[in-house]
Amino acid sequence: MSLPRIAVDAMGGDEGVRVMVEGAALARRRHDRFKFLLVGDEARIKRALESHPNMHAASEILHAADVVSGDEKPTQALRRAKTTSMGLAINAVKQGDAGAAVSAGNTGALMAMSKLALRTMPGIDRPALAARLPTLGENDVIMLDLGANTECDARNLMQFAVMGAAYSRIITGLDAPRVRLLNIGTEEIKGTDQLQQAAAHLRAATGLSLHFEGFVEADKITRGDVEVVVSDGFSGNIALKAIEGAARFVGDLLKRSFRSSLRSKFGFLISRPATELIRHHLDPNNHNGAVFLGLNGIVVKSHGSASAAGVANAVAVTARLLEENLTERIAADLAELRTGAVNAYTGIGAETQGEAAK
Repeated sequence: MSLPRIAVDAMGGDEGVRVMVEGAALARRRHDRFKFLLVGDEARIKRALESHPNMHAASEILHAADVVSGDEKPTQALRRAKTTSMGLAINAVKQGDAGAAVSAGNTGALMAMSKLALRTMPGIDRPALAARLPTLGENDVIMLDLGANTECDARNLMQFAVMGAAYSRIITGLDAPRVRLLNIGTEEIKGTDQLQQAAAHLRAATGLSLHFEGFVEADKITRGDVEVVVSDGFSGNIALKAIEGAARFVGDLLKRSFRSSLRSKFGFLISRPATELIRHHLDPNNHNGAVFLGLNGIVVKSHGSASAAGVANAVAVTARLLEENLTERIAADLAELRTGAVNAYTGIGAETQGEAAK
């Protein structure tokens, strides 16, 4: 089966063209059905392609004169969307010239451009940034939102749960992934009013392809007991950074310990297979590719410091979401929810209107 081509912002990320093109080439060596629209400085892209002959017949170059910088404000980036590699890659999705876009550039600018160009899906108020995290279980956990929305109401959280579950079903193959809301405790009385409302409606809703299990605390996110963790973007981003920081701390601590003495160095040689397994499991390149869910199109954010292997994984995630029709799955789930015996959206909307009228 032929896949729609993927637009790659070749200028994004810390390393830019070399790593982005190398990553796309690596992804194509693994999956020869992939085709690309490489967006950026044409001369630099052509030079990068010289090292990857497998890409010549599978890629087209779209020249972009400008690049969105890492510290550029979203409002500034929006004004230059028609000339930057990021803006043109997203526009290719809007115009139907590509099925999805991948960028390792400025996250805020990418979200702003994507939302303006592609718009949110019917039934979705706000898009959310979702990513996979490694766990002690058999499957990665999908966590959202990770920074796109600092404040969320119950309706937003419920929509995030539906979108996250649709994404998880593609990644895990489960019919009904376990979903929990991030909270300061697992007791039903814990949390803000918005969390309480979202939990109540998720428990009552019928027809959803997910299994809602209540709340989860931040220290249990990676235990492997849940497939989808939902939060507002402010809390989610803090939790994500804490998890990443803890992983780096443990890694650095192990390095320091193994270098502390000659005996420790011998111990490292003996335990190296185990430490390599840990390193591989925690390597962010192996879980690279955050997705903006809720848009009329697929946009994937690669980590700015990702290696070529990391970019290849982000491309593979993008292709899988295209192949499995992510946006259509989300639309079907939303329709199922609206026609269910308990319409949670209507309930939340009515409560919100009632509060506003007071």
